[in-house]
Amino acid sequence: MGQAMFYHLTRAPVEATLPMLLTKSLEAGWRVLVRGRDAGLIERLDARLWVEPADGFLPHGVEGGPHDADQPVLLSVSDSPATDAPNAPDCLITLDCAPLDVAEAQALARVCILFDAGDEAAMELARAQWRALTAAGVPAQYWSDNSGAWRKERG
Repeated sequence: MGQAMFYHLTRAPVEATLPMLLTKSLEAGWRVLVRGRDAGLIERLDARLWVEPADGFLPHGVEGGPHDADQPVLLSVSDSPATDAPNAPDCLITLDCAPLDVAEAQALARVCILFDAGDEAAMELARAQWRALTAAGVPAQYWSDNSGAWRKERG
């Protein structure tokens, strides 16, 4: 069974947080599916990942290309189960109130839920996801950057 990591974005935007999480995931040897709801955000992240980190880029693709299965990181707006994703991810990162199913969390090594402190709907969804995942026995951690650095607050 996987682990759920909740990232409460109070200072750092998703554009700054995602490259950090992807770097750590790739260092762990994981393949990653990044699920968003806004195609515009996915396009901006795609462009950002070509220049982040500063000493290189994060290998990735946007779902719908000819080499999706080969991508270590696949950016998507699909609601299809992560377990059906072409790149066979070990980790799912959700953004922008993207859906997450308990079965996905149980089947993957890790799920990361990024939610913006300024978005009440995102906060409520994250709370509901926390309750659903922990009720199903998925270990969860809550992280916040409120102090200026990422710190585990719960779990």
